[in-house]
Amino acid sequence: MISRIISYAGGDDLAASRDFYVEVFGLEVAMEDPVLGLRAPTNPTAQVIVPPRGMEDPPPRFGIDVGDPAAVDAAHAEVVRRGSRVVYPLTDEPWGVRRFFVEDPSGTVVNVLAHLP
Repeated sequence: MISRIISYAGGDDLAASRDFYVEVFGLEVAMEDPVLGLRAPTNPTAQVIVPPRGMEDPPPRFGIDVGDPAAVDAAHAEVVRRGSRVVYPLTDEPWGVRRFFVEDPSGTVVNVLAHLP
């Protein structure tokens, strides 16, 4: 069910972050709008997302790509069934992902997502 887990970094200066991750680690830019998305050239599932500060409230600590929009719906139904706190509603975003944010039992906010067909 999980196709990748994506880490999130802070985004005070997206251009400087881009240069840092590209020049130091050899990551390549996968997207720059609405967030800076970087990936390893030989392993495209190894990714770092740098959202602009304040873009998301609350900001997620990491994302779990469950591979299919139906799996996002199933995960959402399960977290609701369990009584977990959904902190960003189930949404089809204009940039082509279906997602929601859930708070895990320790308070970590997780972005659960899949790309729309």
